[in-house]
Formats: sequence, C-alpha cells, structure tokens
Amino acid sequence: MTSSLRSPAPEPINATVPASGAVAATAAGDRSGLAMVLGCYLLWGLFPLYFRLLDAAGSVEIIGHRLVWTLATCLVLTAVRRSWSALRAAVTTPRILGVLAVSGLLVSLNWLIYVYAVNSDRTADAALGYFINPLVTVVLAAIFLGERLRPAQVVAVGIAVVAIAVLVVAQGSLPWISLSLALTFGLYGLVKKRLGARVDALTGLTVESACMSPLALAYFVWLYAGGHGALQGAQASGSLAALLVLAGPVTAVPLLLFAAGTRRVPLSVVGLSQYLTPIMQFLLAWGVFHEQISTARWISTTLVWVAVVVFVADLLRQLARRPRPGKRGPAA
Repeated sequence: MTSSLRSPAPEPINATVPASGAVAATAAGDRSGLAMVLGCYLLWGLFPLYFRLLDAAGSVEIIGHRLVWTLATCLVLTAVRRSWSALRAAVTTPRILGVLAVSGLLVSLNWLIYVYAVNSDRTADAALGYFINPLVTVVLAAIFLGERLRPAQVVAVGIAVVAIAVLVVAQGSLPWISLSLALTFGLYGLVKKRLGARVDALTGLTVESACMSPLALAYFVWLYAGGHGALQGAQASGSLAALLVLAGPVTAVPLLLFAAGTRRVPLSVVGLSQYLTPIMQFLLAWGVFHEQISTARWISTTLVWVAVVVFVADLLRQLARRPRPGKRGPAA
C-alpha cells in the first residue's frame, strides 16, 4: 500500500458556467472521486487473496517481481500519458531523486513485510499494523514536523500503546509485523510529504520502482542461477508466471485511483475511508483464512479499535468546527 494525503488544489470553475451547472459538476466530481477512493481501498483490502495465489514463490521473490513489473507498468502508462518530461525532471533533480530513492526503500520494506505476513498466516497482524498506522503518523508528525497533538489524539495513542503492551505481556515478544508495517508506512508518508505536489503519483511510483528494480534483478540472477526460482521446478506454471507479471498492474491501478480520487473529494473523506482496508484484511484473516486469534490478540485488537474510534471522533469534531463554504463569519 502507498498513499499521500496531499493533493493539488482543484482548478477554478469557469466563470461562464451557470451556478447550477457548477454545482452539478462538483457533485458529479465528488461521486466519481468517492468511487475512486473507495475502489482503491477495496482493492487494497483484497490484496491478501491475491498474494495467497503467489504462495509458491517466496516473499522476497514476490516483491522482486512486484518492483520489476510495477516499473514496466508505470513506463507504459508514462508513454500513454506522454509525461516523460515529468519523469525526466524527477530523475535529473538530485534532491527529488534522493527522496524518492529513500521512499522506494521504505515502501519496498513495507511490501516485503506485508507479503510475508499474508503468506505466513499472519494477516491479522498486518491488519493491526494498518489500524495503528494513522496513530503512528501523528506521532511522527509531532516528532519530526513539530505538530502538536490534540488531547484526544494523545488519548488515542495512549490506548494503542496499552494494546501493544497487552500483546507484549501475553506473547512475550513485540508484535513486530504490526509495528514494522505501521512504522515503515508512516515514515514513507513523512518522506513523501517533503515532495508535496512537485511529483505526481505515477512519476513517483516510476522512480521509486526504478531505484529498487536493480536490486530485484540482481536477486533474480542469484536465485535462478541456483535453480531456486518459483518459475523453475515442479511448482512452475504458466498461471503462476501470469500472476507474478500481474503484480505490476495490481500495484499501479489502486495508486492511480487514489491519486485521481483525492483530487475530487475532501481529505477528511480519504482519512476516514482508509480504515476500510484493515477491516477487510482482518475479516479475511478471521473468516476466510481461519487464522488463530488468541484471547490476548482479541483484547489488543479491541483496544486498538477503541483508539481508532477516539481518533475518528476527534477528526469529525474538528471538521464540524470548520466554517462551511460560503458561510459568512461574524460582522466586524
């Protein structure tokens, strides 16, 4: 999963368009944008089903294919959109290239941990990581960007810490998958924030995958030279090869839906919609994959859900306090 909540301002409506037409266009844009955002999170929520189909390949090989075929998909889309100038500007600007190389490393680690979790019957751990990710993000913003936490956010983070402590005591170890997913994705968002709107989603993903693909190709040379590749031996099949190639479009399509959708809907809608993905992941872990979820994990997960409710309630309260568009303030 990759995302950035910052989106460029919408283009001004042409003054010659009648007011009723402008309202209708805005409403249509909101509906299509909401459909894109929800479609993005629904696809991300279904990712465990796809990665289970790739179980014959190891986690590292799956991520290698995901990087290489994502790069191929992005290059095709760049050619279709004729956006080579944006790609050229990104790769020839050292600061932008450096930031994207770091974000590429972070998202690759996030993908690797996620695929390992799904294919080792720990999808519930992955879901927990994405539930606490927004809380980790506000903490990172407070540490690195100097943003102040509101009291409700402090309470939500405190409840999440208690939830992790419950797991540590019950299991005798840190829930490293959940924490690693939340931290790598939180840091990824923090790094991407440095770029702002200077790099569009397609260009960013293209450069990120291009920075990491040489490592993937080097791993393929080593793996297949030793005869240990998934496309060698008894497990090799045309369907597996097709599914591995499909990793490119599977990665790119949700990101492009996200980028297009966030231009059309308020960021508050995006923030609330993001919980759809971990909810779906948890339901798949529990109801489809029949993963063993201990009592301590249920308690911990419930506490995290309470933290999320506090976090979302605070967000809704902040949104309710904002002045409505077109509403006049008090007279001077």
